[in-house]
Amino acid sequence: MAVPTAVFALITWQVVTDGPLVRLDERASHALVHPDRASELLSDLGNMQVAVVVLAIALVCAGARGRRAGLPRWWLPPAAGATVMTLVPALVVPLKEWTDRGGTPAVPPGTGYYPSGHTATAMVAYGAAALLLLPWLRTRRARRGLVAGAAALVLAVAFGLVRRGYHWPLDVVASGCLGTVLLTLLALATGRAGAGLSRSRRRSSSGTPSWRSGPS
Repeated sequence: MAVPTAVFALITWQVVTDGPLVRLDERASHALVHPDRASELLSDLGNMQVAVVVLAIALVCAGARGRRAGLPRWWLPPAAGATVMTLVPALVVPLKEWTDRGGTPAVPPGTGYYPSGHTATAMVAYGAAALLLLPWLRTRRARRGLVAGAAALVLAVAFGLVRRGYHWPLDVVASGCLGTVLLTLLALATGRAGAGLSRSRRRSSSGTPSWRSGPS
């Protein structure tokens, strides 16, 4: 958590003080912006109506699987996932008001663009969904596919936001750092539940009566 926290603090300091990184950021944005329909659709994947719905489905699935498996704290992973999602607006909205950063020339005049709420929403929603479902996937290929899919969605949102001109690149990078911290906290909070699932599977495979197979 130290690295993303430090990077986020550095970017925020540069945005507030209008430092040299901001000028590099503006030049990079001018070179990357090319508004089109594809970039707009990609950025829409970070809408709450899309990303949070995906997370809600994952919360229900993880809770149901944990309860059926008889895990002692089956409710902890879904509760932790919902909590980190609620932290996104709780952190992003005050930061937007404090930094008061203007938007790119591709959007109407206004402020409150730092950090990117769409990027933070996408990263936490898709990342949390992957973390919650990972313990229930039995093959390495399935787990890798889930992680790759979540990462692809987050990168697609980030690219779409910058390409469309909805956000400066540093807005997106800072939200990526913020999302990394929140997902790390989620992984730590759900670690015990995952360990309990592993012990349950080991007992089941060794012939101990389990919820699924009964006495061997």
